[in-house]
Amino acid sequence: MKTAAIYENLTYKENIPSITVLLETQFTKEIRIAMKQGQVMKEHKTPHPIVIEIVEGAIDFGVEGTIHSLEKGGLITLNGGIPHDLKAVKDSIIRLTLSLSDNADRVKAVAKD
Repeated sequence: MKTAAIYENLTYKENIPSITVLLETQFTKEIRIAMKQGQVMKEHKTPHPIVIEIVEGAIDFGVEGTIHSLEKGGLITLNGGIPHDLKAVKDSIIRLTLSLSDNADRVKAVAKD
């Protein structure tokens, strides 16, 4: 058994999203993304399916040129290989579920671009 707390040690960075690995299970990695209003994660792809949950705030989630407005409590899934981007409409906390086969460093690299 493992536990984590989405709000524990929460920090927002001034210029780029803050990426934190909360825990790894036998089949997923649970990532917290903290974004200040206006921060962007530019278009990128993931090799495996993902699930995104908006814990706090609101984001615009672009998928192949279509914007999906997501607010607190919203969930969206995406298959691997599909271009997508994120923009924080408000200060936001996002829970990202990755396949265990995926790499959290890839997410951190996207946040820095």
